[in-house]
Amino acid sequence: MKNINSLSHREQEPEKSVLYIVGTPIGNLNDVSLRAINILKNVSFIACEDTRQTQKIMNKIGIKNKLISFNKHNSFGKIPSIINSLKEGKSVALVSDAGLPSICDPGEDLIDKVRISNLDVICIPGPCAALTALVSSGFPSSKFVFEGFLPKKQAEREKILRSIGTSEKTVIIYESPHRIHKLLEELKNFCGTNREILITRELTKKFEQHIRSNTDKALEIFEGEKIMGEFTIVIKGMKKESKSKVDLSDLKNELHELIKAGLSLTAASKYLSKKESIKKNLIYELYFK
Repeated sequence: MKNINSLSHREQEPEKSVLYIVGTPIGNLNDVSLRAINILKNVSFIACEDTRQTQKIMNKIGIKNKLISFNKHNSFGKIPSIINSLKEGKSVALVSDAGLPSICDPGEDLIDKVRISNLDVICIPGPCAALTALVSSGFPSSKFVFEGFLPKKQAEREKILRSIGTSEKTVIIYESPHRIHKLLEELKNFCGTNREILITRELTKKFEQHIRSNTDKALEIFEGEKIMGEFTIVIKGMKKESKSKVDLSDLKNELHELIKAGLSLTAASKYLSKKESIKKNLIYELYFK
């Protein structure tokens, strides 16, 4: 194991013309790495999602460096100037408000353009709410799907919810406190009442909470409670043996025949659901495959 006092040149000082993707704490400041501190202290400047939030972190770990705002509202205009700075030999650190940059933020656009410009990108690993919740869930984690925040547009949202309902892989979702009730209701409708889920919030903080339940009982947990803190929800995949033994191609053909006969997609799905004892959303999804 390498001694901390014999670090390589790359680990001691930021290299010129390199974009460093730096993971920052998702709650507990003790999770920031020594390498992250060193990079944040010595790069030419730091591009951050919210300068006020990042400044709080900088103050607490004793770092003084130039901060520039880089978020979904201004990223398009900021990318060219950051790339020019890198071409001039400067080193830049990219951070988000919490966790690893480019997950549910515009960092991926900057990283893509930097790569296209044949400039180096180095990631300084750090905490991630999605992976923290996943490995804490006890659900299968060798294969999983990360959906982040679901779209607000109903058609796009329902398409993803239908895919979650039929997924055999563990699924991870982010959600804000004021929309958590709606999401839990949707999961109950699209995944059935017995799908296992883990609801987490305030990860790594003093009042960290993990609630392992099912889609039927999850809504009751927050009944009448003032909800605060962003949520990370882990949904266990559908068991293979719970899938229908009915020939799906035949079922799909029957669905289309019913619709041609005048039934709506919803009515036809409901009819076949009762007939074959299959969840309605699984039949509904067949129409789009």
